[in-house]
Amino acid sequence: MNTARSHYLEAVVGLIVVIASIWLVFAFLGRTANGAGSDAIEISALFPNVSGINVGTDVRVAGMSVGQVTAISLNPDDYQADVRMAIDPGANIPNDSSAAISSEGLLGGSYIALLPGGSLEPMQEGDVIFDTQGALDMTSLIGSFINDSGGSDDGLDTMSEPESEGMTR
Repeated sequence: MNTARSHYLEAVVGLIVVIASIWLVFAFLGRTANGAGSDAIEISALFPNVSGINVGTDVRVAGMSVGQVTAISLNPDDYQADVRMAIDPGANIPNDSSAAISSEGLLGGSYIALLPGGSLEPMQEGDVIFDTQGALDMTSLIGSFINDSGGSDDGLDTMSEPESEGMTR
């Protein structure tokens, strides 16, 4: 009798684990959909630098996710990165919008921010955004700040006290 209860308990625990696993899979798939469903429109944008952007990166308008990056390739004509994005058509992004690669913070991930234009016509399948701003290279930015603020150009030591003409030693 004790063995039957043990097997019954193991079966119930196993069933709970299987149900919880299935629920987690569906919850994960629902969470990663990013608002762009099967009816999403595909648009592209040409960026000079796409550091930090990968397939699956969020595309946002006013901080709200409206899609995701579906492909990244190098345009052989002008050597810019061609970023393809699936966008929720319900967002009605104007066709004169611009795109910028933004960061969620100093240590956060990157995302593509769409900046709506003033057109009344929404983006259509295959539209291209030419007005873009690439990713900032933080290492170069910090390095140029350090190098530019390091000293004067005349070769004099700026840390020493200035000598006045009226004082003698």
